[in-house]
Amino acid sequence: MAEKTMQKTLGLTGVTVNAMALIAPGAFLWITYQLQASNTGGDTDMWSGIVAALIVAFLTAFSFAELAKKYPEAGAGGSYYFAEKAFLDREKNSHKRFARISKFVTGWAAHLFYWVYPGVMVAMMAVLVTYILGQFGINISVFAQIGVAVAFAVIVGFIAVRGVSGSTNVSIIINIIQLTSLVGFSILAIMFRLKNPLGVAESGWTHPSMTSIVFPHSLPAMLFQSTIAILILVGFESSTSLAGEAKNPKKDIPRGVILSLVIQGIFAYLLEYFAANFAMCDKLTYTAADGKILTGMSAAAASGAPIGDLTRLIGDSMLGGNGFALMIVIAVTVGLAILGTTLAAINTAVRVSFAMAQDKEMPELLGVLHDKHVTPHLGVWVLVAVSAIIGGIGVLNITALTGVTLASNIGTFILYAMICGLTFITFTGKIDFNAFKHAIIPFFGLLGNVGLLAAIVIIGLSTPGSSSDATQIALYITAGWGIISALYFVIRSKKEGRDIIPTIESEPAN
Repeated sequence: MAEKTMQKTLGLTGVTVNAMALIAPGAFLWITYQLQASNTGGDTDMWSGIVAALIVAFLTAFSFAELAKKYPEAGAGGSYYFAEKAFLDREKNSHKRFARISKFVTGWAAHLFYWVYPGVMVAMMAVLVTYILGQFGINISVFAQIGVAVAFAVIVGFIAVRGVSGSTNVSIIINIIQLTSLVGFSILAIMFRLKNPLGVAESGWTHPSMTSIVFPHSLPAMLFQSTIAILILVGFESSTSLAGEAKNPKKDIPRGVILSLVIQGIFAYLLEYFAANFAMCDKLTYTAADGKILTGMSAAAASGAPIGDLTRLIGDSMLGGNGFALMIVIAVTVGLAILGTTLAAINTAVRVSFAMAQDKEMPELLGVLHDKHVTPHLGVWVLVAVSAIIGGIGVLNITALTGVTLASNIGTFILYAMICGLTFITFTGKIDFNAFKHAIIPFFGLLGNVGLLAAIVIIGLSTPGSSSDATQIALYITAGWGIISALYFVIRSKKEGRDIIPTIESEPAN
């Protein structure tokens, strides 16, 4: 019987929209604004923080694209495959001996990123559902919210098992809907500010001018906002895990990496976050549990869906009192976008796990393909269970949600930093080496990712309140996953008699 393999069904559009679904700007403005507003720099440097994260993302994206072009045969492995080849393709055995440990660390970081990320999305869907029901006077308990998280994870699992082609069709529809809705919201938000040309004191605008939104006010605040903002930008690299299902991976995977980030990162995020911050003012209110009335960015930090509240305010002002209807429409598109994001995240995560299982670096069950759909279905269901657990933790409070978000982001920065470093290792000394593409860009990408990783720890821990507590949660998750991964790696290596770092064999004579 022929061995089952993944089917090559994706062109450039399929590769790009699957990455775009993971970035999902129509969802992230809604679901991350509270995270950003409630942490350091939320009231001043949210937009500039996104710009800083976007610069680091592009430097990393170019490195991913170069590696994808170099190794179109990567299949589902993506970054995991690149980590091994970077050393195996070196001439000296003293370099090749680091291939296995390199791909282990890369795979560990990829899993911290990819396996926590869907759980964050599951939690955010539960928060969204809770908010929508609350608008109709239906308040649900925390236990019920956990139930919503579990149910949503299972639904996404059923879609993921059916294969990436079906997921691509879903992603195309969702991307069209959310891009349309965010442009509409952005236009209304900007008009709302322009139609109310009062002074700062009278209107209570959070930012007194456009330049206040764009230019940073504090370097630490901007950097910490960047460590949160990376969550809304990750996904461009997910194209590299689809090489096994791409019709022309050498051409389409590198293009998909860059194109998805250009469309969603530059066009969507910079527009919608500018518009939201431009419209933020003291007319946005929220009643806290103690009865205190919060306004502006303080209200945004406390509300479960500040963009929903802002949409309602803008709709009432600009659309003849129809803010509630507008908010519900936008909320539905956000729900669809979260579905697409979670689906794309699970598709990417299980394919990296599949590649590692094929190498026996993870349990073999993660490498089992479905008889009909030819997808790593057991891996999907394991990830569904993990996502349900993480999602259940995330709905407890904003600190817990920020904590699991930062844990995913720590994995992101470690993975991205390694990819930048591996780009230099891969091309240095080779005939196709280009100093700008393979040294300068990766160097600044490495520097940026390490810098933002340090910002999570240093700035996060030194900032009192939710930022410090969330950072501690993230570090506990990171340390726990690192210990589990290392133990499995060492025990499995010992059982199979495999060296973690093989001894140096004699070099061939010149």
